[in-house]
Amino acid sequence: MSYAKVIIDISAQAVDRAFTYSIPEELKAEIFPGVRVRVPFGAGNRKREGFVIGLTEVPGFDISKIKPIDSLAHKKLDANTELIELAAFMSEEYGCTMNQALMTVLPVKKVMRKNSKRTDPVSVIEGLDDGTKEEETVKLNDAQQKVFEDILSDKRTSLLYGITGSGKTRVYIELIRRMQSMKKASIVLIPEISLTYQTVRELARYLGDRVAVMHSRLSDGERYEQYMKAARGEIDVMVGPRSALFTPFSNLGLIIIDEEHERTYRSDTSPRYDTREAAEKRACMAGAKLLLGSATPSMESYKKALDGVYALHKLKVRAYRGAMLPKIHVADLRKELAEGNRSIFSRELAGLIADRLDKKEQIILFLNRRGYANFVSCRSCGKAVKCPHCDVSMTAHNSWYKGNYAGEKKAALLSCHYCGYTEPMPLRCPECGSPFIAPFGTGTEKLEQFVKKAFPKARVLRMDADTTSKKGSFENILSSFRAGKADILIGTQMIVKGHDFPKVTLVGIVAADLSLNSPEYDASERTFQLITQAAGRSGRGKVPGDVVIQTYDLSHYAVSCAAKQDFESFYEREISYRRLMQYPPEMCMLFCRISGTDEAVVSEAADAAAAMVETAGTEGVYVIGPCSENIYKINDNYRKILYIKHSSHDIIKRIRKMLSESLTERFSAKKIYISFDIR
Repeated sequence: MSYAKVIIDISAQAVDRAFTYSIPEELKAEIFPGVRVRVPFGAGNRKREGFVIGLTEVPGFDISKIKPIDSLAHKKLDANTELIELAAFMSEEYGCTMNQALMTVLPVKKVMRKNSKRTDPVSVIEGLDDGTKEEETVKLNDAQQKVFEDILSDKRTSLLYGITGSGKTRVYIELIRRMQSMKKASIVLIPEISLTYQTVRELARYLGDRVAVMHSRLSDGERYEQYMKAARGEIDVMVGPRSALFTPFSNLGLIIIDEEHERTYRSDTSPRYDTREAAEKRACMAGAKLLLGSATPSMESYKKALDGVYALHKLKVRAYRGAMLPKIHVADLRKELAEGNRSIFSRELAGLIADRLDKKEQIILFLNRRGYANFVSCRSCGKAVKCPHCDVSMTAHNSWYKGNYAGEKKAALLSCHYCGYTEPMPLRCPECGSPFIAPFGTGTEKLEQFVKKAFPKARVLRMDADTTSKKGSFENILSSFRAGKADILIGTQMIVKGHDFPKVTLVGIVAADLSLNSPEYDASERTFQLITQAAGRSGRGKVPGDVVIQTYDLSHYAVSCAAKQDFESFYEREISYRRLMQYPPEMCMLFCRISGTDEAVVSEAADAAAAMVETAGTEGVYVIGPCSENIYKINDNYRKILYIKHSSHDIIKRIRKMLSESLTERFSAKKIYISFDIR
């Protein structure tokens, strides 16, 4: 008799283990690791679905108690053995159930019927292209050729640090072609859907019909067909956000993570995995090469490169012959206000917009909506109100303002989301005494209205969460702008990541301070990355470009280093700050989040978590909090967070396991949700 080890499709810790079932004779040929089955489980032998994760001839206990597998789970996709092994790694590394991990590595869940009317997403993108569909050749310059050869010769994970416009994509294409010559498949990960059009367009242009795409905007049928093309070996390049990592290639040779610094590579739902770590594991299992690419590498990756864990490769010159980095202008909004300019645009940016419109050149205006958080800033001196204990911006809660700054103000409370320190909202700036102090923020829609009023003849497109909610909206907006059907593109982060618009000669970064003053330890890193990435969209073609950075804080190193496009100097300043404050990557940090509808129970559980860590007596551990989350209440759920630091990743994992087991046991009946994230 043969037996199967089955993980039941229930995401609960109590059943997060393999159960043994006997394999009926008639199913022996169809049962193997990865296949989905229906089995009797629990009271009444209710039929449940599960994954077979292993086979054995030795059951390990009384065979009279072992039930047989009922049947195969029809119309459900199976996970191959390699993906099951990856799921096991993710379950252990990220503290989720094995079932949650298995469901994550299976991005397409069910079989779909063939539909002749279903469109191929790659063909749709090619149909929007303004160029040929025939395969073209890539000719690398000397610097690119050296990087290409060095990446292939080094067995370590590679980090390609290349300035904006240096031709990282050309190197990617040649690496993929080398894999194709070896009958190997490649996965190209992008940080978000907005980059699909650009990336697929470029790869299909050089690699032909061997490219497929996978992302959440596709229908179930479209996703299934792209998935099955990979499983059947009909394509050998898959492009998409982080879920594309789990493409079922049996001959994987290369994984590329483009814009590796982006936060979207970290899952915000269980399992809270880091795509870079999961990709490293999958590459190791498959004997594949892993390449991380960015013009602004993450602190974690660059430190690993400097420490020799990763191989470091650099491209420091733009690929287009004669193309130079754009000229950077930094506009002091404090001076603009003092001289009577209260508009969204500095006088220099307004003048350059008018100039580019006259020359029929294109403009990008970038506004970082993520900074819409209620940090409080003074328009006179540019200073934000910061926590005296943590050196991060305080956040305003329950604030309400009427009129223009000096009007009626309702009492508000400022809070630090790292240590819990609070203080009343000041009526005047603590630094300079100015009454022009208020929560800072404006939106892309408001910016669009201002642009249309100031430049009524300009053709304007806006790209943000509101304008890209429909299927195909990303591709339509980007292809229209690329084709010259608009003069100005206004948008959030999605317009400044990796896009290549040769006609763009001006980029305006409307409010650089928005991300700089977010209440997070890596605010400076994110600000530098956003400014540098945004600036990199200008002057990528034959015509030189300009960039205007509008800021209230010219002296901050994130702004000054970005203005000089000087990543190395920024890294040295930022890593010193992280070392001093004991933030990642200098220390490991565990985020323990607790939420629930009963505020008192959430607070009790958060306090209990802190006490458990402190009384455990682990040497070298630091506990911060608990305190309220950035947004304390969402959908009637109250949210608390606890930060735990230690130099050892293994010790942090042990603390997470202890907290998970102890809190689940103590509060299992009180309806709270507990999640963990390790940085």
